[in-house]
Amino acid sequence: MSATLQASRPKGSSVENKTVGERKYLIGGNWKSNGTYDENAERIKVFNGLGPIPDNVEVVLCVPYLHIPLCLTSLRDDIEVGGQDCGSNVKDGAYTGEIGAHMLKDIGCTWVIVGHSERREGFGMAGEPEGLCAEKCKVALDKGLKVMFAIGEKKEERESGVTMEVCAKQLEPLAKLLKPEEWANVAIAYEPVWAIGTGLTATPEMAQATHADIRKWMKDNVSEDVAKAIRIQYGGSMKGANAEELLKQPDIDGGLIGGASLKDDFFNVINGVPK
Repeated sequence: MSATLQASRPKGSSVENKTVGERKYLIGGNWKSNGTYDENAERIKVFNGLGPIPDNVEVVLCVPYLHIPLCLTSLRDDIEVGGQDCGSNVKDGAYTGEIGAHMLKDIGCTWVIVGHSERREGFGMAGEPEGLCAEKCKVALDKGLKVMFAIGEKKEERESGVTMEVCAKQLEPLAKLLKPEEWANVAIAYEPVWAIGTGLTATPEMAQATHADIRKWMKDNVSEDVAKAIRIQYGGSMKGANAEELLKQPDIDGGLIGGASLKDDFFNVINGVPK
């Protein structure tokens, strides 16, 4: 099925970027619950015409489930397609409303977001606890997907000085579940909750400090090799206007982009990677 869907995808192109680093930049777009079929088809046409992607950048669009086939048939093939969540069940079964990781993999997705704060908070209902987020990540990896694992603190937690304690609490169940080699298919998306969809963003210095703390936590609690290799994205109102300053920080390896991923400004973010 997935090969058939993707057979007609237009070819993308890359441009050489001579910046050499330990980690390839990962720019993820999260369309959330946005767009009709026609609106997203038009977005795809715009993205297909926006020029080459630097060869040191991996780009993924995580789109609503209903529009995954649209992307897999018409989006340029140098942009990967992912889901925004997956169920914790590992096989077909009585899970009404759930989309299994195996289904995302089967249709042609390569990535999935797990643990986004909007799901952790539950849209005003009971949210997803840390353990469930870790289980979803493990299931997705077992089914052959790569995972952007989102973590981050609320405004009052930032103001109370417990940012890293919150991030560590969200990472600890995952560190207990994964073998060291499984982290190769995980990116950590640090998204301060207070900066998501608010127009607020951490300063580059604030974001860098938290990313460095996360990398140190990974070194202390997983391994030094994993800490060096893992990509840590910043999310929280990243857009073309601030991407360059954020992405030049040594421990910021990309972004998970919300609103800006719905328009051509997404390519300003992509082109904001260090030259």
